[in-house]
Amino acid sequence: MLGFVHGNQLRLLYNGQDYFPALIAAIHTARHEIFIESYLYELDEIGKEVAEALIQAAKRHVAVKLHLDGFGARTFPMAWREKLISNGVQLLFFRPSISPLTFDRTRLRRLHRKLAVIDGIVGFIGGINIISDFNTQIPNLPPRYDYAVEVHGPLVRRMHDAVDRVWRHTAWAQLKKDWLHKSHLRPLGEMAGHVQAKFVTRDNLRHRRDIEIEYLRAIESARHEIIIANAYFLPGLRFRRALMRAAVRGVRVILILQGKVDHALLHYASRGFYHQFLNAGMEIHEYPRGFMHAKVAVIDGRWSTIGSSNIDPLSLLLAREANLFIRDIAFSTTLREDLQRVLTEDTMEIKLEDLRHARLIQRLLSWVAFSITRLMMALSGYAGSRYLE
Repeated sequence: MLGFVHGNQLRLLYNGQDYFPALIAAIHTARHEIFIESYLYELDEIGKEVAEALIQAAKRHVAVKLHLDGFGARTFPMAWREKLISNGVQLLFFRPSISPLTFDRTRLRRLHRKLAVIDGIVGFIGGINIISDFNTQIPNLPPRYDYAVEVHGPLVRRMHDAVDRVWRHTAWAQLKKDWLHKSHLRPLGEMAGHVQAKFVTRDNLRHRRDIEIEYLRAIESARHEIIIANAYFLPGLRFRRALMRAAVRGVRVILILQGKVDHALLHYASRGFYHQFLNAGMEIHEYPRGFMHAKVAVIDGRWSTIGSSNIDPLSLLLAREANLFIRDIAFSTTLREDLQRVLTEDTMEIKLEDLRHARLIQRLLSWVAFSITRLMMALSGYAGSRYLE
């Protein structure tokens, strides 16, 4: 596992309102090459604006490589696929063959990363898919709550290597011979700032636990405070024990979790651990205002992470993920201040008495969801039964 790298410049981006203008501006100024990876890609007003910017870049003879997940982006319109390709955009779908009639466990290995690298000079990483912040099906709902980071400096070279490697792997698997060539760009990785950070990926070969290990190291060394904001939070045994040990030794452990039901199975299964966490002295705050999609953490105001990885079985055991881990007081403080704002203004704290007074149907839903999740993991063959012990 590669270590932390000095000399980076990072800019925290809040929701799509910051991320998409920055991404589209970088696409418009691209001269050589664009890589974009996304799990979801909706052809709403944001998706169309990004697509048109990519088409214009391709017409300028920029090499444009758009890499989407075959399940997450399975409804990507055929008309837009043809439009992108006919205008010179290279478009690949990661594991596009999905049969609903078979239980092939490899079908759960998705490209969940949200990465972009432009000209090997600027990179973007976080939890934001190519989709509008606003859910048009639910009127007056606040924008989706999420973060991303704009990166300049030596880490961009590692990000570039990662997107190029996975692009060529997918092209090889689909016999796209013309797209198998390694990128001709050789990013210099010049110093751009003073931030120390590490780019970490998760795959199913050499880097199965790299993201989880980075989290565990930071949690075990925490002395004062751990804040985790994670949309889908169903941690395994090691992760839970590390958090509870931290709380027992006097660290304030704060979880900011999804309040609205997005994916029902994970939502209710995660509540199966609420008693355990609260009894250990941890705090749980749910975000009920809108849909939360953040995957971030800050520890002791010095260490932080932003990326695509949830703390659940799909992200930690199956999907391709990418996170940025940062050792920088200024950046971590900026992120912590926004998390504190969300805690104060937008969340509702869950207490033990709330669980005791919960309706029977809610307790039953949690038990059933947890049991189904554990059974599915056992049937899939991943992690055996120990993950959710």
